[in-house]
Amino acid sequence: QVQVVESGGGLVQAGGSLRLSCTASGLTFENYAMGWFRQAPGKEREGVSCITSRGTGTKYADSVKGRFTTSRDNAKNILYLQMNSLKPEDTAMYYCAVSRTSWCYISVNPADFGYWGQGTQVTVSS
Repeated sequence: QVQVVESGGGLVQAGGSLRLSCTASGLTFENYAMGWFRQAPGKEREGVSCITSRGTGTKYADSVKGRFTTSRDNAKNILYLQMNSLKPEDTAMYYCAVSRTSWCYISVNPADFGYWGQGTQVTVSS
């Protein structure tokens, strides 16, 4: 059975930082690209980032470029999202997901990901 679990969400002030973590089990973690997505109430799910299976390539949404960094530790089966300079518009439920391939496409599309975590809430106050 595949298990995907996010952690690290919380309440922070604008300008602050937060680091999310994601653990994945029941699969060969190092074989798959991994992604982060977010969804705010009443809005469409947005692809935030993608990192290739080896961690050598990344993709980011324009809205987070320069502020967010995704990384992975394949020895520990952990995916990270470091979020800096947070803005109130970053407030959303954040989801970790497993790609169907080892690579990242030009856009981070939910249809390219097969397994999802339950989400962790990030709230940024003004």
